[in-house]
Amino acid sequence: FSCFLLCFVCLIDCLFVCSFVQNCRTGLQEGHTLRAQNQAPNSLPLLKNYQKWRIECPEISADLQPSSILGLLHAGYHGVLRSRDPYGSKVLIYRIGQWDPKLFTAYDVFRVSLITSELIVKEIETQKNGVKAIFDLQGWRFAHAFQISPAVAKKIAAVLTDSFPLKVRGIHLINEPLFFHPVFALIKPFLTEKIKQRVYMHGNNYMQSLTEHFPVSILPQEYGGEGVSFEELAREWTGFIMSSADYLQSISLVAHK
Repeated sequence: FSCFLLCFVCLIDCLFVCSFVQNCRTGLQEGHTLRAQNQAPNSLPLLKNYQKWRIECPEISADLQPSSILGLLHAGYHGVLRSRDPYGSKVLIYRIGQWDPKLFTAYDVFRVSLITSELIVKEIETQKNGVKAIFDLQGWRFAHAFQISPAVAKKIAAVLTDSFPLKVRGIHLINEPLFFHPVFALIKPFLTEKIKQRVYMHGNNYMQSLTEHFPVSILPQEYGGEGVSFEELAREWTGFIMSSADYLQSISLVAHK
């Protein structure tokens, strides 16, 4: 049994490290072609950054069990589209109005993203083509804004830039109120120029501009698409997260070695 356990942990370690190698290989290929032996070492800084981030952010990363975010999931806060966009990117949707700041902190909300990221980073296509996120800010209130301190903003920015093996290909904000802009201004200085250029603010009349980035065939009905409802997507993804509890626990053990 001990031999089996050791092999299992080694397998998890291998998958964990390979995701960093693939991410860095993809990044290098975007700029210029390098020989494979020159690509792998570049994954080391990213791996170190991720380990450092996990150690410094226990309030987010220490407990990756789905039970810690179950209330948010059942409220319909988060869902993942069934189909990728035309560039092969995984598309995630977050509905801020479903986050009750009296019940859940910004760290709890951030943990939802971390858990989803840990699950989809196993997919080779996602490692190569990255993710795009749609944030529906309808229902954003001052109570939400007060949760985003400079410390929280810096931790969010770290994951978006150099502390996780997923490439952020686009961040799309819809229904953003005017008083959201000062909050974004708090996060913006920590972002790289590349990430800043990938942030799109669509406002309240977002239907046309959003479909310029995502085909209607994959978007939920609530967002002008022809796909299934967001509620159904949220239920599906919640079920997938719940069924992945053992894997998430394994990732937690590896990351905190």
